[in-house]
Amino acid sequence: MARIHVAITALLFSSLLFGCAQEQATVTPDGRVHGVITQVTDGDTIAVRFGGTTEKIRLIGVDTPETKHPTKPVGCWGPEASAHTTALLPPGTDVYIVRDTEARDKYKRLLAYVYRTDDNLFVNKELLAGGWGVPLSIAPNTAFETDFAAAAYSAQQANLGLWAHCRG
Repeated sequence: MARIHVAITALLFSSLLFGCAQEQATVTPDGRVHGVITQVTDGDTIAVRFGGTTEKIRLIGVDTPETKHPTKPVGCWGPEASAHTTALLPPGTDVYIVRDTEARDKYKRLLAYVYRTDDNLFVNKELLAGGWGVPLSIAPNTAFETDFAAAAYSAQQANLGLWAHCRG
């Protein structure tokens, strides 16, 4: 019964994500959707190709300093965070994403947790653990809120990344 539920969830997720007219993405039995990185926009926003479509994805739970906001200046440690995300996820990197409760933000970006396929690196959490960003908890997408806060706290205590370079 659980396997049927997961399969139905994966099918619904794929339909919600890509619509019926698009080439369908690969969805694993546990609900993960596989894709390939096409671009890193900044530290917390990437583009991923799924099947026949490319989606802009906002990483859930992490906020890196601005680098490309139309009305805000480049933030302290923003270029470094963006470069780090690019190093983690260069174009062509195979990833899988997992959704939380809310699928998209007000800018129509897909909201997701992103994992590198080859080593299962949880990118959202790694950015916080290295001090590349700060936790950003927006309900209802809070599945990893406690883990993210702990990772950021450890980075702050170790004076990593923006915690060492940005004050105020």
